[in-house]
Amino acid sequence: MPGGRLTDEDRQHIAAGLAEGLGYAEIGRRLGRPASTIMREVTRNGGPDGYRAEQAHEATRQRARRRRQARSPATSVADIGYGRDPQAVEEFAASFTALLVQQGMPRVAAGVLACLYITDSGTLTAADLVRRLRVSPASISNAVTFLEQQGLLRRRRTPGVRREHYVFDDEIWARSLLATQRMTTALAAESRRGAEVLGRETPAGARFQDSAELLLLVSESLRRTVEQWRQTLAARNTHQQP
Repeated sequence: MPGGRLTDEDRQHIAAGLAEGLGYAEIGRRLGRPASTIMREVTRNGGPDGYRAEQAHEATRQRARRRRQARSPATSVADIGYGRDPQAVEEFAASFTALLVQQGMPRVAAGVLACLYITDSGTLTAADLVRRLRVSPASISNAVTFLEQQGLLRRRRTPGVRREHYVFDDEIWARSLLATQRMTTALAAESRRGAEVLGRETPAGARFQDSAELLLLVSESLRRTVEQWRQTLAARNTHQQP
């Protein structure tokens, strides 16, 4: 079907066309495909002189299998006690990871954070993460280093135990918001300085002044929100204590 995936029959036609000495455009025209599709197919499967339909079809099948394995959800990504639906947990883990990636976090780091976040204990070893995310130990090590630098997890060593555990910090979003608040405050201060340097009555100076006012409002709102959340959490924990 034009526009769909190449079939074994399509590849037979491509091989025959190459044998005739046809160009990519002509082969594509006969198959109802763009010349670029034919060129990519031939280039990745041996080139004009080495292209073989059967080998190309098998190589494509193997690549598709590897991609499916790479995208397939990890098994046992989280604790499934408390009567949870394992499939629902898997789907949520994938969705949460995708959201973190969309926000700019590296994929493996996002997977590590998601695993820790939805695990009741909030702690996992490197071996746990390798098994759950189906990636290499080196990938886990790089991801953990990134998350640790961002203040999103910490390492915990138990005396006499060789393995170290990676621990999710319950205050990660509060710390993240406070980091944003500090940066926003710094931007507001610099914007006010820009307004003074450029002159508050000038178009450029007024622009900086307006920005400073907005940034200060956002900064103060973030500070109050985190403070209110911590007070609410403390009160709830006090109420729950026997």
